[in-house]
Amino acid sequence: MVQEALANAHKHAPDAEVTVTVETNRDNLHVTVVNAPGGTGGETELPSGGHGLDGMRTRADDLGGTFGAGPTPDGGFAVHARLPPAGPKA
Repeated sequence: MVQEALANAHKHAPDAEVTVTVETNRDNLHVTVVNAPGGTGGETELPSGGHGLDGMRTRADDLGGTFGAGPTPDGGFAVHARLPPAGPKA
C-alpha cells in the first residue's frame, strides 16, 4: 500500500513533499501517506498498474482492516490504512 501510494503521489504530484507515517499498537497497524499540493510540475507519464486506490481498498478489506483516501484541506492528498497486526481474524 505504501508503494502504491508513493507511486500515485509521484504520478499526480511529482514536485510534492510526501510524508509516510507508520504507527503500531497492540491492536492495529496504522499507515498514512500524505502528499503536499503538487506545485507546478504537472503529472508524470508513469505506467498504470490498474490497481490504484481501489486495489489498496481491496487489500485492506482482505486483511480485515479499513482504508480511506481523499484530498487534504491544503490541496494535497492523503491515504490511510488501519490493519490488524496478524491479518484477518478467523
